[in-house]
Amino acid sequence: MSARVNPTTRKNGKTRILLIDDHAILRQGLAQLINQEPDLSVCGQAEEAPKGFELAGSLKPDVAVVDISLKGGNGLELIKNLKASYPNLPLLVLSMHDESLYAERVLRAGSLGYIMKEEAAESVLVGIRKVLKGEIVLSDKMQARLLHQLVSGGLKKGGSPIDSLSDRELEVFRMIGEGRGTRQIAEDLHLSVRTVEAYREYIKEKLNLKNATELIQHAFQWVHSGALP
Repeated sequence: MSARVNPTTRKNGKTRILLIDDHAILRQGLAQLINQEPDLSVCGQAEEAPKGFELAGSLKPDVAVVDISLKGGNGLELIKNLKASYPNLPLLVLSMHDESLYAERVLRAGSLGYIMKEEAAESVLVGIRKVLKGEIVLSDKMQARLLHQLVSGGLKKGGSPIDSLSDRELEVFRMIGEGRGTRQIAEDLHLSVRTVEAYREYIKEKLNLKNATELIQHAFQWVHSGALP
């Protein structure tokens, strides 16, 4: 378990940022970038969801930057837990996954924004300052898509069958598409093999897939293209 805490928080009047990301090099680089800003400071870091939640309570940061894929838990579940326990804490998601796959879900979970890791580092700084003001942070393309869905009848009526999956089912579906087997998924999510097998069955039923081969093919295509055919 990895966590770092800056003991000088709140003493310098800077906005304090909590980073929750399981990529150590990226997390350290982001911390260095943030700490160079005159008004921002990283107060803590965690690579695991449970530690991230713990630090949010003990450090009381001004903003939390959270990844979707985390050790010891799911980023979406962490966002929900953080929002339930600390409703005034602004949350910003920074993820390697295409925003078309997760942006709508993280907004519903309680995050104010979604930034892809491939974007310029400065986008994170802009995003942090925006969520501090209560503003939504999304790309222009994603904003237009969500507005179109809203006008067409609500965010929950998206055109993809993927929308019918629960957050946990979506996480399992993503891992299948990344090539992970049932046992590995169970270990990564701290679930039993039987539970993961049940999720696989639920996913096949909801997506009208006939067998495991179709499930793997659809999951792979979704992960790499952002949408089912």
